[in-house]
Amino acid sequence: MARTDVNRSAILAHLGAHGPASRAELARALNLSPALMTQLTKDLLADGLLRELAHQPSQGGRPARMLGLVASAGRAVGVKVAADHLAFVEVGIDGSVLRTASEPFDASATTMLAKLVELLRRFIAGGADTPLLGIGVGVPGDVDRQGEGVVDSTQLGWTHAPIGESLRRELGLPVLVENNVNALAMAERLYGLGRRHDSFLVVTIGTGVGAAIVVDGVILRGSRGGAGEVGHTPVRDDGPLCSCGNHGCLETFLSEDALVRIARERGVIGASAGIEALRDAADSGDDRATAVFSEAGHLLGRTVAGLVHVLDPEVVILLGEGTADWTHWSYGFEPAFRAALIPSRRGVPIAVERWQDDSWAQGAATLVLATPFDADGSMGEQGDLVRRRLVQQAAPPEADS
Repeated sequence: MARTDVNRSAILAHLGAHGPASRAELARALNLSPALMTQLTKDLLADGLLRELAHQPSQGGRPARMLGLVASAGRAVGVKVAADHLAFVEVGIDGSVLRTASEPFDASATTMLAKLVELLRRFIAGGADTPLLGIGVGVPGDVDRQGEGVVDSTQLGWTHAPIGESLRRELGLPVLVENNVNALAMAERLYGLGRRHDSFLVVTIGTGVGAAIVVDGVILRGSRGGAGEVGHTPVRDDGPLCSCGNHGCLETFLSEDALVRIARERGVIGASAGIEALRDAADSGDDRATAVFSEAGHLLGRTVAGLVHVLDPEVVILLGEGTADWTHWSYGFEPAFRAALIPSRRGVPIAVERWQDDSWAQGAATLVLATPFDADGSMGEQGDLVRRRLVQQAAPPEADS
């Protein structure tokens, strides 16, 4: 791939990650000469991938013209795989959400691969008339490498499931697969709070408990892609049976199913009621219901404090379906978290971000948009294919013969 092609991709990716910038700012960020940057951005403007925005306020001298992405220049599709449903999202090249959908799905069915292909094909067919760069898939489990996409997941009941290979063969598109919390961390790194931090920790609560670790701008995946499985931290020897086969994992006390089980055992909600009933009870001021959330928050606070001691992040970002009830979790979390920290760590900020189910899928789509940042080659051939499609889109049109 020619260096100029790489530079075109890098410009698009940088603007997608950091927002509008002047030519001078882009040149400094990408270590390119002002003359080359002027030529490259001229080409990208002619190709319809960039647009000129308002002038940057001047500090004296000529004001700089800002450049931004044209969202219609390319798109990516992300899918979040859960045990009982799929969440889809289509995003523009700048990460903006264009379209979402949700479909029932049985991850344990013998036909699950065929169904996944069918539903993805249907969603793609209804998309915008712009180039599709690739598909990102987020799963709750271990993924060998993003570009390979072999999945082991206790939540889904999958062992060495060849998700990446199957989707690539059937759809004829680049496919990148990743643990769903790592995908969220990538989205945070490119578009969220992580843009302002090189080292941060993402913790998710909801159907399970997970974590993603970002150090010096790189997501730590571990030797088999399974780093961050904080939900399977052993908590109690005689605790409830976990989906992983062990007893007393953290997840058996903090997941939605765990909260519902505890609430039923205490008679807070009925034997057939779910998390919505527990939430309604807590919202209405039921002390027993708020105690269920507060106790979970206490345990989570101590757990996160331990992670802060080990990893020393600049900030902890809390995400996931469980944050909808954060008002109730926080009564137990905040005092437990701060009290468990050593003095030098007590100022670490906690950011609780607004949550929607399609956030998982948006994180998966970010895998595709993040390929120009693939410094360690973890996306392999699939990352190269995505970059090639981006470069082809950014290439100047051939002159008429």
